[in-house]
Amino acid sequence: MNITIKKCLTVLLLSQLVSVAFAQPTSSATVLNQAREQVKTISTQALVEQLSNNPNTIVIDVRSREEILLQGGMVEAPRIYNIERGQLELQIELLEESADHPIVVYSYNNQRSPLAALTLQNMGYQQVYNYAEGITGWNKAGLTVELLDKALDSVLYSKPVEVIPGVWSAIGATEPGSYENSGHNNNLSFIVTDEGVVVVNAGDNFRLAEALHHEIKQITVQPVSYVILENGQGHAAGGIAYWKAQNVPVIAHQDAAKEWQHQGEVIIERIHRRMRDKAFGTEFMMPDETFEDERIIELGGWRIEAKKLGPAHSSGDISVWLPEKKLVIAGDIAFHQRLLPIFEDTDTKSWLETWEIFESLNAEFVIPGHGEATNMDEVRKYTKGYLVYMREQISALIDDGGSLEDVEQIDQSAYRHLDTYDQLYRLNASRIFRVMEFEF
Repeated sequence: MNITIKKCLTVLLLSQLVSVAFAQPTSSATVLNQAREQVKTISTQALVEQLSNNPNTIVIDVRSREEILLQGGMVEAPRIYNIERGQLELQIELLEESADHPIVVYSYNNQRSPLAALTLQNMGYQQVYNYAEGITGWNKAGLTVELLDKALDSVLYSKPVEVIPGVWSAIGATEPGSYENSGHNNNLSFIVTDEGVVVVNAGDNFRLAEALHHEIKQITVQPVSYVILENGQGHAAGGIAYWKAQNVPVIAHQDAAKEWQHQGEVIIERIHRRMRDKAFGTEFMMPDETFEDERIIELGGWRIEAKKLGPAHSSGDISVWLPEKKLVIAGDIAFHQRLLPIFEDTDTKSWLETWEIFESLNAEFVIPGHGEATNMDEVRKYTKGYLVYMREQISALIDDGGSLEDVEQIDQSAYRHLDTYDQLYRLNASRIFRVMEFEF
């Protein structure tokens, strides 16, 4: 290469470097407009129809939790997720089968959502839509919203509602316990009589129990006479220390007490790690009283029956039955708004046998362990129905010589709209399979 050509190339290279060095960065408005042009947009009406026709549509709110609280909640949808814009690339793959279903993203004022939609498109997701009207359009249309925390002035996720006269329940979040929901991810119920109050579940931690007690005091002057634990899990028993400080006796089934004695200290440590400052006062303590079959409380003209109906979700599960009111505080025997979880030691065959006893109560009102108060038809569909379906599918798989790896073939899509589905459906299938392999 001669000297003249070398000089020309050098000059060209230098000119390009100078051009890059002095180029003006693209404005945010330009980037945003380009994103809006490259993604598909969905209107409020179209989104409502989309959710009706395809409840498996994934809806992602890319705002912060604080914004959601201040700006009126989230779009109500069967599969709604809050993933902040900065975490989208990292967390989208955690949503099981997200690539197989339409994805709608939105924000407050159509700024972050086009960028989020474009990001998902660039990652290879094919059915991505930007809901440009965002939460402002949803609220303007008067559509139902979902709140991350429904009681902004309380540690409780939601404040108590009266299910029938005298029976109240603070409905917990249908998601795992977290710092944000203060561990209130199950139902904290109570019965108000003329002589005292019976509380079902001590709560996850000291402060949560204290917050529930505060709400009870706003409703009645009657003292809390008893606390009954529906099982030996953390969200039922973690708040025992608060009630003992109030000199309220805590009652549990003997199996729940054994379960809590075995794992309670570990759970309390976990609560302290998760709840941090909110775990103040939370200590490991045991129930004051246990029972084997049932514990009947006669109080203020009410008959309250804490009943061990049989094995179910966990070994210590009980239900609280009010025969004169035809209402059952079912505990974790019954689920309907979130996918039921199968533990390592859950015996689904026995759970179905227990279910027949549960049905024989002929309850007209059901307060499940998680989710809003409902009726027997609803919990039958999503508890017994799910267990029967899964056992039939796995039995057929075993008869055909299938292995544990083959449980992936089981179609659970009819339950995909339930909360916690993505976290539980594979785990449930594998655990049921491992137990049924050895059933005779």
